[in-house]
Amino acid sequence: MARRPALEVYGQQHDMPIISIAELVTWISAHGLTPLATGTENAGVVAETQEAPEADNAAEEAMADLATASLPSAYGGEDLAIHAFRDSRGVEHVALVKGNPAVQGAVPLVRMHSECVTGDALGSLRCDCGTQLHAALRAIGKAESGVLVYVRGHEGRGIGLVNKIRAYELQDAGLDTVDANHRLGFATDARDWAAAAGILRDLGVGQLDLLTNNPDKVRALEARGFLVRKRIALETPVNPHNRAYLHAKRQRMGHSLSHFSVSDAPADATV
Repeated sequence: MARRPALEVYGQQHDMPIISIAELVTWISAHGLTPLATGTENAGVVAETQEAPEADNAAEEAMADLATASLPSAYGGEDLAIHAFRDSRGVEHVALVKGNPAVQGAVPLVRMHSECVTGDALGSLRCDCGTQLHAALRAIGKAESGVLVYVRGHEGRGIGLVNKIRAYELQDAGLDTVDANHRLGFATDARDWAAAAGILRDLGVGQLDLLTNNPDKVRALEARGFLVRKRIALETPVNPHNRAYLHAKRQRMGHSLSHFSVSDAPADATV
């Protein structure tokens, strides 16, 4: 099987665009289309093929700062600036910046936060996204230098808002968050960090401390040449509505959740 660099050469020779499966899944979700497999009869096959570690072929998208303005905020007073970006698929992202992360020797505190309408805007207790977002903003607001990259197009770990609600339906019926994605024909995590990495690069970030419980984010940045000096846990309280979700993140996706032990898992949690 050819690797991405060889495929890109082939694409240039034959005037063919080359995209990753993760990029295709994100595009399909962003345009409200139906995934290739939605039935139970072939969900297992789809899950197996999509679980290949595609996320990180270390592709990085060149991003340009399209607009910058001050953003007085409850989290950083008048010391924050918001930067607007648009990726090659037309998805718009923002970065909230404290201080100057590009100054020599700076080690900004960084959070790459995936868009979550239900958690970030609607206060959902089914996930930890909203509480993580606000905890990250508080930490960055107090830091000498920091960046929060708000990555849009990442709903439901890259499956889109409609499909995330479909996954919620399946979770209500007893599946966990991983099996629900598989039943819909998606990978456990279909997110691509190329745009987020490109934004950090454009802002002059080279080394950083990363706010995350997800080791895949550390690997994604390191594969692209960033120096992640340390990973800083971003753990928030467990509640009865997100207990099974956090258990699946810890047990099935390898998230570091030191304050969430196996004993905290629901009795009927799927492992």
